[in-house]
Amino acid sequence: MGLRRFLWTLAALLPLGAAAAGCARDVPMLEPPVVEPPADSNPDWTTASHGTAAPDYAMVFPADSVNTLHLAMTREQWSAIQTEVSALFGVGFGGGGQPGQTFPTEDPAYVDVGLHFKGKRYDRVGFRLKGNSSLSIAWRAGKFKLPFRLKMDEFASRFPRVRGQRLYGFRELSFSPAVADPSLIRERLASEFLNAGGVPAARTAFYRVFIDFGGGSRYVGLYTAVEAIDDTFVATAFGEDDGNLYKPTSTLQTFVRAEFEKKNNRSAADYTDVEAFVAALHAPTRSGDPAAWRAALEARFDVDHFLRWLALNTAMVNWDSYGTMAQNYYLYRHPTRGLVWIPWDHNEAFTGNPPISQPGPTFNGLSLALTEVGAAWPLVRFLADDPVYAARYRALLREVNATVLHESEMHPRIDRLHQLVTPWAVGPEGEFPTATHLPNAADFSSAAAALRAHVSLRRGRITTFVP
Repeated sequence: MGLRRFLWTLAALLPLGAAAAGCARDVPMLEPPVVEPPADSNPDWTTASHGTAAPDYAMVFPADSVNTLHLAMTREQWSAIQTEVSALFGVGFGGGGQPGQTFPTEDPAYVDVGLHFKGKRYDRVGFRLKGNSSLSIAWRAGKFKLPFRLKMDEFASRFPRVRGQRLYGFRELSFSPAVADPSLIRERLASEFLNAGGVPAARTAFYRVFIDFGGGSRYVGLYTAVEAIDDTFVATAFGEDDGNLYKPTSTLQTFVRAEFEKKNNRSAADYTDVEAFVAALHAPTRSGDPAAWRAALEARFDVDHFLRWLALNTAMVNWDSYGTMAQNYYLYRHPTRGLVWIPWDHNEAFTGNPPISQPGPTFNGLSLALTEVGAAWPLVRFLADDPVYAARYRALLREVNATVLHESEMHPRIDRLHQLVTPWAVGPEGEFPTATHLPNAADFSSAAAALRAHVSLRRGRITTFVP
């Protein structure tokens, strides 16, 4: 046995420093560290794997396998991350406490890390932690399974050799650690459900992630990788990406420019498309001439697409979306359809079971009848109050209930995803206590049955609402 292999084996017998309650094992799985390459070249570089080739979805977002990703940073970088994030949240890593209702308005900074994927090396990749409640929960608990984002060419200005660097055509990827999801599959399940239901959503895939924080690579758990909307999604979903793309934090009660972050075309200070949409939504013709109001709104916004999303969203239940939270959606200006609704962030999907109607606002998801939604959420309230749009919403709910939400579709999908992730969640090659959000292995094992029961309960309630 060589010296380096001996040291790796010895390291595997040592405990991690930040222990926390979780699954049965407490010893990290160590892997060979990612070694920084020479400053002048990367022999692994090819156009397909590193260059600006077309995105390879089968490689990065496989349907029926789990990918493995290795990242490596220095001790100094990990220390800098701890200092910054501790300041943002007001508590050190593993410092405990409950997340507050307010979160930092700025994202943590990127650091440049090494990356290994499919036997190839990638240099100076941008890595930063991301998220609000999910990051706060993981950070306070001292869990190394932290939500993060990668940007392949973030450091191109400092290191020109990584200019144009991509991961098989992808510039950015988001990694979700399933902080409050004992099944580990809800984000992936929601993505497949929405796409099957006719509403394009970001592609997802499962990844085993190893990170070297400067003292040896450790398995930090099973993640869901999520396609970035402002990277490859728009062109894939719509066949072009020239229109304005916004990531709003708006309830759409009024047009406030600061609430519509532009993700592209930033040099052109043109917000007329979204401003005209909000004006059309609130036009006085809504009560005086509903047909004219609908025509003007549809000229600026793909209303039927939004109603389809609303039917899918209320069917599966997703409280962290428009109607309860002024975030987690994008708007894209399509050349013929007007602004198109793009859903985002589904780690809270398939949870809770709100009744058919309810009297007040809730964080348990929107009711099927939408009775609790007030004028603070005009895009839902105004459409639900219009007889034509209300009838279309009910028809779409009926369609969803008979097709993509049906047990014959959903139960096999749940079982397939659960079986796919099981070896990397629990058991000999599963997650470790210091890098897991699973309370115990039993919760994971019972999660698939809970999701199947959720689907059947939702179908029953929809059948009662729209027989």
